[in-house]
Amino acid sequence: MTTDAAAADPAAAGTPADDRAGDSGDSGRIRGVPVARGFRFELVKLVAQWRIRLLVLACWIAPALFVAAVSRQSTLPSDTLFGRWMHATGWAGPLVVLGFAGTWALPLLTSVVAGDVFASEDRLGTWRHLLVAVRSPRRIFAAKALASLTVIVLLVTGMACSSTVGGLVAVGDQPLIGLDGHVLAPSDAVGEVLLAWVCALAPTLALAAIGLLGSVALGRSPMGLLLPALVALTMQLAQMLPLPVTVRLALPGYAFIAWSGLFTSPAQLGPLLVGVTVSLVWAVTATVLAYLLFLRRDFTNPSYDGPGRRALTLGVLPPVCLLVLTVVAVAVARPSMGSGIDQGKVQRSVATAFAHLYRLQTEQLNRPAVTEAQLRVTAACDKGAGRGAAEGPGNDWRCVVTWHLPGVQAPGTAIYQLDLTSDGRYMADGDGPKEVNGYFLVRTPTGDAPNPLWQFDGNVELLSTTPKG
Repeated sequence: MTTDAAAADPAAAGTPADDRAGDSGDSGRIRGVPVARGFRFELVKLVAQWRIRLLVLACWIAPALFVAAVSRQSTLPSDTLFGRWMHATGWAGPLVVLGFAGTWALPLLTSVVAGDVFASEDRLGTWRHLLVAVRSPRRIFAAKALASLTVIVLLVTGMACSSTVGGLVAVGDQPLIGLDGHVLAPSDAVGEVLLAWVCALAPTLALAAIGLLGSVALGRSPMGLLLPALVALTMQLAQMLPLPVTVRLALPGYAFIAWSGLFTSPAQLGPLLVGVTVSLVWAVTATVLAYLLFLRRDFTNPSYDGPGRRALTLGVLPPVCLLVLTVVAVAVARPSMGSGIDQGKVQRSVATAFAHLYRLQTEQLNRPAVTEAQLRVTAACDKGAGRGAAEGPGNDWRCVVTWHLPGVQAPGTAIYQLDLTSDGRYMADGDGPKEVNGYFLVRTPTGDAPNPLWQFDGNVELLSTTPKG
């Protein structure tokens, strides 16, 4: 009786039980369409949409035009990481685009692609037709997930390649200045830039998986389409709050920020590895939840609009539990309930960056070369004019840098005002003496450029270099 009913109703043949029977090799059942064939079909459906085609063109063309245009302007986006170096090297362009992409572009792209891949079938009422053709909800889910993943990777690759080409064509293959002032040769810069974009794929996949979950759980509701963007916006707002470092690193979007640690020497890999791992765990968890919800949905109801309470049970509670577990895991691995920013870390970071940039300035001014060991740079930093504890973010950090020159008894000093954000990034603004860190132009291979010691960006590693306990 069950076999006759399944044969009479083609849509019923798409149930999970029928899928298992078809995969077992029973010659009496019609086999489902292979995943590879379903993947090609879903990929063609995605690429056939005008908005997807427009996004592909934009991601492969717009970044190059943007980088080339900005690199030729007199005013640079110095408030963006590596923005102040866009005149000096073409490798700064793709990093500026990566910073913008992690904040705005990639969350929106995942919303458009992954957030609509299942909901579009609900709006069009084509689930029964798709089940008749494929005869396997499992394979439908796999094909749609792989197709959306392919398109997202294509878009990210386009942004990376386009921005790199635009920067190299407009400025050239010059060395890149890292966040601690050390110079990366072009051969090293290309590897670090590529690795930074690869690391940004992890939080992108997490947002894409959240988009799949929203598309399945919310049906034709537009909230499924907006879910990745809303989650990304929430994480950005959370990063601006004075959260403990363990909570900050447990957010799935932290890798959008942590890639900057690749551009210090030695590289600050701790926060980056934690961020990438957390993002991948979120990607797997959200995908599995979307898969379970998809297998339990009612394909025979044309007015189906989400699984109701099941969406709350499987779609909301597990991610909340996952966030709690990741916070606990990070806290156990790297015990730190503070902001991760203290006086010692700030002083070491500023001293290191100043030493590297002082050598660069010496070379640009054609002065006798000096080594960092000879300079013996130290920094004394306080916050709020010493009225409170010297820790945490704020724009009231002040550092006095001291260094020594060979053959000169009196040490040199320079003052910097720091604007330090909660993610560990700071901008140091020279406050005298003007012949050291004031604004003046120096000669570089690409033309005149501002004094490298006038203003510079730096990064404080939020995690301790050695675990406690």
